[in-house]
Amino acid sequence: MVKDLRPVLFFCLLFSLFFSSSAQSCSNYVFSSNRVFSSCNALPVLNSFLHWTYNPSSSTVQIAYRHTGITTSRWISWAINPTSTNMPGSQALVAHQGSDGNVFAYTSPITGYTTQLQQGNLSFGVSDLSAVFQNNEMTIFATLQLPSSSATVNQVWQEGPLSGTTPSVHATSGANIQSMGVLNLLSGETTIAGGGNSRTRKRNIHGVLNVVSWGTLMPLGAIIARYLKVFKSADPAWFYLHIACQSSAYIVGVAGWATGLKLGSDSSGIQYDAHRNIGIALFCLATLQVFALLLRPKKDHKYRFYWNIYHHSFGYTVIILSIVNIFKGFDILDPEKKWKKAYIAILIMLGFNAVLLEAYTWYIVLKRKKSANKNPHGVNGANGVNGYGSRPQQVV
Repeated sequence: MVKDLRPVLFFCLLFSLFFSSSAQSCSNYVFSSNRVFSSCNALPVLNSFLHWTYNPSSSTVQIAYRHTGITTSRWISWAINPTSTNMPGSQALVAHQGSDGNVFAYTSPITGYTTQLQQGNLSFGVSDLSAVFQNNEMTIFATLQLPSSSATVNQVWQEGPLSGTTPSVHATSGANIQSMGVLNLLSGETTIAGGGNSRTRKRNIHGVLNVVSWGTLMPLGAIIARYLKVFKSADPAWFYLHIACQSSAYIVGVAGWATGLKLGSDSSGIQYDAHRNIGIALFCLATLQVFALLLRPKKDHKYRFYWNIYHHSFGYTVIILSIVNIFKGFDILDPEKKWKKAYIAILIMLGFNAVLLEAYTWYIVLKRKKSANKNPHGVNGANGVNGYGSRPQQVV
C-alpha cells in the first residue's frame, strides 16, 4: 500500500516545491532599496511580479512592478485601465534604458494598440516614479492616486523591444495578448481578463477550422482526384469523393475565414497584412473553383482541355497558399509547439502517400501503354487475329 502511494507523494512534493519557490520569489523578495510592501502577486504571464501597499482611506497604492529575465534592449510597462480590461485606454507606467545608458520611467496614456508609448500625463495622479535595472531584472516604483475608491482595478502589463531608445510595438501573440486582468488590492486575487480568454478562444477556433479545411481536406481531395481515377473500378466513386471532400473543405474554410474577419474587426489597430491578404485570395480562388464545378463541360467537349488547365492551376494554387497561410497563422497565434508539429506530421503523411500513389500511377500508365503498343488495335481490331489484314489469302 505504501509503495502504491509513492508516486502520489512524489508529485505532491514537486507540486509543493514549485509553488513554494514561486511564493518565495514574490513574498520573500528583498528590494535593494529596502522598500517593503504589504502584498505581492506573481502575475500569470511574462515573468512578472507586482508588489503593493494599498491605503483604502486615501485611495492610494504604492507599487513595485518587477519583470525578470529582461535586458536593457527591451521596455516594460504596467498600467491601470479605468474603463475596461483591454489595452486601449490604459494609463501606463513605462521603463526602459535611455540615451545616457540609465534606466528611467515615465507615464504614457495608451489610446490604441499601435500607440508608441509616448510620454504624457495620466488621468490620475502619479508620484515617486522611478525605475531600476539589475541582474536582468527591471523594476518600476510609483505611488498612484487611484481613479476610484474601489479596491478592484483593471491591470495590464507588457514588454517589448526597443528601436534604439524608442519603444517598438510589442508581440501580438502568445503571452503578450494574455497579460491583462483584474486585481483585487485587498485580497490579492488576480484573474486573467475574460475578454482576453474569449479572444484567444476565437483565435484557436479560427486556426483549427482553417487547418482542417484549407490545410487538410483540400489537399486530401486533390490526392483523391489525381490518383483514384486511375483505377477503373473507382469510377465514378472517386469523383463524388473528390466533390464531397472539397465541398466540406470550402464550407468549413468559409467558417474559418469568417471568424478571421470577426477577429480583425474586434482587434482594431492589430493587423497581419500578409495573413489577411492571403486569406482573402484563398476565399476568392476557392469560390471560383466552386463556380467552375457548375460550368464543368463534358469530357468530349472542345473546351474541356482549357477547363482542366483552369481547374488544376487554381486548385494547386489554393493548396499552396493554404499551407503557407497556416504556417503564418501558427507564427501569429504562437500555440504550443506540439500543434505545429502535429500539422507538419499531417503534411508529411499526405506527401508520403502522394509520392507512393504517384509512383504507382505511373506504373499503371506505363503498363497500359506497353500493353497497348503490343496490340495497338485491340484483340478484335482491323489488324488483329480476326482482322481483315491478318486473314490468310485464298488461293484461286
